[in-house]
Amino acid sequence: MIKVGIVGLGFMAATHLKAYRQLGGMRVGALCNPSGHRLDGDFSDISGNLGNTDPIKLDMAFVKPYRVFADLLADPDIQLIDICAPTPAHPELVMAALQAGKHVLCEKPLARTSQQACEIIAVASSARGFFMPAMCMRFWPEWAWLRKNIEEKTFGEVRSACFRRVGQPPTWGRKVYFDGRQSGGALFDLHIHDTDFIQACFGRPQSVYSTGYTKFSGAIDHVVTQYRVASGAVVQAEGSWAMADDFGFKMTYTVNFENATADYDLARGADALKLFVSGQPPRIVHCEGGDGYDGELHHMIHSIQQGTPPTIVTAIDALVAVEICEAEEESIRTGKIVTL
Repeated sequence: MIKVGIVGLGFMAATHLKAYRQLGGMRVGALCNPSGHRLDGDFSDISGNLGNTDPIKLDMAFVKPYRVFADLLADPDIQLIDICAPTPAHPELVMAALQAGKHVLCEKPLARTSQQACEIIAVASSARGFFMPAMCMRFWPEWAWLRKNIEEKTFGEVRSACFRRVGQPPTWGRKVYFDGRQSGGALFDLHIHDTDFIQACFGRPQSVYSTGYTKFSGAIDHVVTQYRVASGAVVQAEGSWAMADDFGFKMTYTVNFENATADYDLARGADALKLFVSGQPPRIVHCEGGDGYDGELHHMIHSIQQGTPPTIVTAIDALVAVEICEAEEESIRTGKIVTL
């Protein structure tokens, strides 16, 4: 039985708690928050833009509350540290947990800068425990389906791919999110999902050309990027926190293969993924499994149980995602194509 300690008790912690409920072979054994907020296990006031939105109240009978992170790390019963704290805290928390011999899962982005990400990787490379960045889109069933069909060339080569993830400003964690120096704005905290998935499907981009603007954080809150990839496919992504109130959240992709077009729209619910193949009637593709949070946590728990490092996403992948986002930020600032 793997026992998990969750650090940072906001929206992502609540999301992870709901996903852990779907898993066997583990249980949440500790919560940690320096402020003491939500150490009673009550997350019922939290809502977000994606995933299960049901309120959650954790039974604390067998869950230890900690206000001091070092005390959590000293708990021999806790094997996995799940870091859901704000981005600025990631380097210190991740490195301390790894140096304490724990397995570590860390929410995205891995760090605000690639230099900080490199420091984490240096520690992770020699740690006893496993480390995995929580890049949930690699595990989202319809995204995993897409990546598999791109890799296997099921419908031929990809000619173009367009990803879109846009919404109104987050209603949670605004103290950090609204300070772009800490969060990196939508570019680093939201758009990075698509940046990472693009590198997973097409490899590290050769260059990026981005346009964008800030609205409230001082960093980039709306970005549109064209990625030059080795295959020659036309690949672009749009990410935004800058939409007006009540706009909600939209997540889509359209990928045009030589012999088919795949189109995903979260707003279509259970019929989100449609496939159009020449000479055939359009069809709905239903992918098995829960959401990406279920998938990423299952992969981490399974890796620990099997004694083998996580493979679907690695620390290097998380570093490259930050490097690409930095290149996009530079492209917006300079108005030029930036080579990676």
